[in-house]
Amino acid sequence: MPIFEYKAIDGENKQRRGIIDADTTRDARQKLKRERLFVTDIREARARKAGAIRIRGVTGVEFPNKQRMEQVAAVTRQMASLLQAGIPLAEALRMIIEQAPDKKIESAFRDIREKVTQGMPLGDAVLQHPAYFTDLYSNMVKAGESSGALDKVLLRLAGFLQAQTRLKNKVGAALIYPTIMVVVGTIVVAVLMYFVVPRVTQLIKGRGQQLPLPTKVLITCSDFLVNYWLLVLVGALLAVIAFQMFIHSDKGSLIWDRFKLRVPVFGDLMRKQSMARFSITLATLLRSGVPALQAIQVTKSVLDNKVLQNALQDVQDRVVEGADISTPMKMSGAFPPTVSYMVGVGEQAGNLEEMLERIAATYDEEVDLATQKLTSIIEPLIIVLLAVVVAGIVVAIVMPLLQLQRA
Repeated sequence: MPIFEYKAIDGENKQRRGIIDADTTRDARQKLKRERLFVTDIREARARKAGAIRIRGVTGVEFPNKQRMEQVAAVTRQMASLLQAGIPLAEALRMIIEQAPDKKIESAFRDIREKVTQGMPLGDAVLQHPAYFTDLYSNMVKAGESSGALDKVLLRLAGFLQAQTRLKNKVGAALIYPTIMVVVGTIVVAVLMYFVVPRVTQLIKGRGQQLPLPTKVLITCSDFLVNYWLLVLVGALLAVIAFQMFIHSDKGSLIWDRFKLRVPVFGDLMRKQSMARFSITLATLLRSGVPALQAIQVTKSVLDNKVLQNALQDVQDRVVEGADISTPMKMSGAFPPTVSYMVGVGEQAGNLEEMLERIAATYDEEVDLATQKLTSIIEPLIIVLLAVVVAGIVVAIVMPLLQLQRA
């Protein structure tokens, strides 16, 4: 069913804009007329060339971000509630469209509803919009559809998405203050070196006295920054681009991810966060009825560390050969021994999902502690580093002035 974008005037003479699905332009006008809207302009969204709204999210470059994850979690919970109330899927999707938080997600759900009404399974329909829905989401929905428990799976999925958002927010919020301190400190030092130091050192040079070594170093750095600031800026930009290209290559990403795991304190936080994400993702997929091999494959894509992804790939290969999950996890060395042991206990007792949820809860708490530990170390370290740099600049300026007074 085509989707139309319209402009209209309501009963209070206010401009209204929106999108509506209908078979033809005339049908769309009739629908809007029943809503007491006077249409001033209407056109099919897909027919527009310039500024067309993108309703097919298959671009290859769009991925769910934090805001989208929160929106999808809220909409998923609403859809689960509607299905639990006995409302048919197509009608539930229509109600979701009417209360969508923004036009983009509304367009996505209109396209999903159109495909569902044409006979496509919901799990395949959502996969057409990777800007909002991941492979994990699609696989869980497919499992819910095949088991006849779509409402329960969607409710579990909404809780999972919200938990993942909270987990990401913990680390992100902890790094906001240190990041602000670094940015402000860098700006202060740059202002001192570019504006203040040249004027003071020019005055000192005019005295014709022998300058101490710290002052000579400061003058050299300041002159280089003033004369070659564009070169410094371009060099920094090229360095960032080269680094991004390196860490996005197969070999470079493996080296970088291995390095991150070995960094004191920060590496511990990264590993614990990955273990929490691994455990809750695998547990959620298994509880939703996704087969073990497929669940491991999807979980691998959720991890954002190449070392752990490779280790989980080895686990998957061994499971295909007939092994259990815990044994190759122990052999990989990438997973903490406690995780491997608890997974093994869960497999033997037949309650792997419950054991994985316990692991996730444990590591979720440890992420909080590791985050507090990281910030307690980073913040004073940054303060001391900035203090040393500023103090060095002050000392380099004051030393020749003191020599001049003694003379």
